[in-house]
Amino acid sequence: MPQHVVVADYDDKWKDRYAAESARLSALLGQNLAAIWHIGSTSVEGLAAKPIIDIMAAVKSLNEVDGLADKFCGMGYEYMGEFGISGRRYLRRGGDECTEQVHIFRAYDFENIVRHLAFREYMRTHAEGREEYASLKRKLALKYPYDIAAYCDGKEEYVRRIEKLALSLYDDSWDRLYLSARLVQGARKISPLVEAGSVAAALMTESGNIYTGVCIDTACSLGMCAERNAVANMITNGEVSITKLVAVMPDGSAGMPCGACREMMMQLSADAGETAVLCDYEKKKTVKLGELLPGRWY
Repeated sequence: MPQHVVVADYDDKWKDRYAAESARLSALLGQNLAAIWHIGSTSVEGLAAKPIIDIMAAVKSLNEVDGLADKFCGMGYEYMGEFGISGRRYLRRGGDECTEQVHIFRAYDFENIVRHLAFREYMRTHAEGREEYASLKRKLALKYPYDIAAYCDGKEEYVRRIEKLALSLYDDSWDRLYLSARLVQGARKISPLVEAGSVAAALMTESGNIYTGVCIDTACSLGMCAERNAVANMITNGEVSITKLVAVMPDGSAGMPCGACREMMMQLSADAGETAVLCDYEKKKTVKLGELLPGRWY
């Protein structure tokens, strides 16, 4: 039976459906997972949509994802490989009445990842765009109620136009920093006395270069935080001015630098206090380094 194209009013339950399914997918992907997002129209409050939950995941290795194909199928998904987009792994569930779609990219595939995030951000912040897109989708659903290909073709020109506009407005630096940190993160045992990698950091310099580092924990006080290792990497490569920094905790959340890291970074330059530190990746909430270390002693 052909898929019935239905465009419904926004439903708060879509967020709950995403949260439940992303948790299951995250558990299966494990340490290979770098980040996971709710994308597509159901991720935009107030936007009418087909009630299909679109999920995007960034991973360290697509080969590891391929190795889980049978387990994805055990969760009810069709494992469809690239399905027309190079470097993607596409999964869907629900048969003709599709309920979930999963798009998995390698974490370095910024082009594909960012275009989805930029489109989502544009729709979340532009009411007129939401209204225009919803109106188009409703008209196409009425015209092609059992022709999903024609429905998608009818949206193509609009989506590409808005995607281009969204990309021109979107700042992807925090996404690049977060993913860069996640790519080097991962606990590893160096010796009976040394462990590393549970926390990772990434910083961006004035020239736009990104440097990463992981924490090194020792049985005495000789260890080093991820932020200071990223700073050391930057200095080794001849740069000293940080514009943005993110530290990623073991659970994937953004964390605050410790006092020693704050002090070291503040001493790098007279304007170091303007460095933006990420507090919340999902909301892109930041704080200036100077606010974290007021009342300088020198």
